[in-house]
Amino acid sequence: MRVIIVEDEKPARERLQTLLMEYDPSIEIMACTESVEETVQYLKSHAHPDLLLLDIHLSDGHSFEIFKQVSYHKPVIFTTAYDEYALDAFKMFSIDYILKPVSLEMLATAMNKLKSLAVNFSAVDFNKLNPASVNTRYKKRFLGKVGQRLFFIDTGSIAFFQADNKLVHLTDREGNRYLVDHTMEKLEDQLDPSCFFRLNRRFIVHIDAIQQVKPFFNSRLKLSVKGAAQSDDMVISRERVADFKEWAQA
Repeated sequence: MRVIIVEDEKPARERLQTLLMEYDPSIEIMACTESVEETVQYLKSHAHPDLLLLDIHLSDGHSFEIFKQVSYHKPVIFTTAYDEYALDAFKMFSIDYILKPVSLEMLATAMNKLKSLAVNFSAVDFNKLNPASVNTRYKKRFLGKVGQRLFFIDTGSIAFFQADNKLVHLTDREGNRYLVDHTMEKLEDQLDPSCFFRLNRRFIVHIDAIQQVKPFFNSRLKLSVKGAAQSDDMVISRERVADFKEWAQA
């Protein structure tokens, strides 16, 4: 199980790490974040964990703000010194609401509940039940803009999407570049995940546009992609390398 701990108090953060290891040494703690902003940035640029262990009062606001900025649909266990947020917490994908100080017994109860739910309520892949429905929800074309002109671009001809500050551009296999009215987060929901992969915060690439993958320093990978300029830094972060390899071989 992969877990992210969101806690702005160092003693509480270290205690949760210790308790998780006591409960199950095989648990992988992917990251420990301390604020709404840091957590949002992490979730936008990395694979989501199996569980979010989340304090409610963070240094820059309530952790509920995270879910207004990130599409997150995995279980959450809340830890807090306050009981007045329980109703709001259970509107999320909340498994439990633990009042501090967190004990091993309380954490184990919550984790066992999560395991029980996972066993008894396994998700159904409806695409397997109805093969004709596969990919029907994904976009088949985009409307791109160059100056005042608008162009239709078929999804199959796209090489990659690139975020430049608040703007997002689409580049096709020929290197033509278009402005599109979408955020990277919205694109992740609209694109077929069997064809597109988000490399990092700036790039989403089509598998058929990848020409070469080679090792890069600090255990990362660097891609050569059709239509990309030499200045385009197509680098997969170390944390995403395993996900990329799994996606590429699906």
